[in-house]
Amino acid sequence: MRIGIYPGSFDPLTNGHLDIIDRAKRICDKLIVAIANNIAKNPLFSVDERVEIIKNCCGVGDNIEVVAYNGLLAEYCVKQNVSFIIRGLRSTTDFEYEYSIAAVNRLLAKDTDTLFFMTRGEFSHISSNMVKDVARYGGDINALVPQFVLKKIQQKFQ
Repeated sequence: MRIGIYPGSFDPLTNGHLDIIDRAKRICDKLIVAIANNIAKNPLFSVDERVEIIKNCCGVGDNIEVVAYNGLLAEYCVKQNVSFIIRGLRSTTDFEYEYSIAAVNRLLAKDTDTLFFMTRGEFSHISSNMVKDVARYGGDINALVPQFVLKKIQQKFQ
């Protein structure tokens, strides 16, 4: 069974994330969307809220599972028998950063490869931090996030 994992903070989930999830689930028998529980990032949404958001927006079904994890991704991959880690790239800067992480993950989880998906052009400018910044100042984020996420963000900033 080919198990893929798409890790991230997903704070908030963006249309770029959804695009990667949609493309990744086509190459996996099972795709785990794994939310990193990193409170050092001062998240807008709790882990439970992010799980709810992703489940709502992805139509979780037979081959998608949404989980939160603590600790090293590589250790989680070994425990879950993950075949490959999915990472989205927006630019060459992302590649340089992600390449280093992939090399360390390969040392720690020898049977797990990293697959890079280039973000579609229309999503290459979207980042979760940018979405939060625009929303915080009342800007229009309709084209950046799913409607369910838009409503959740609006509730946070009311």
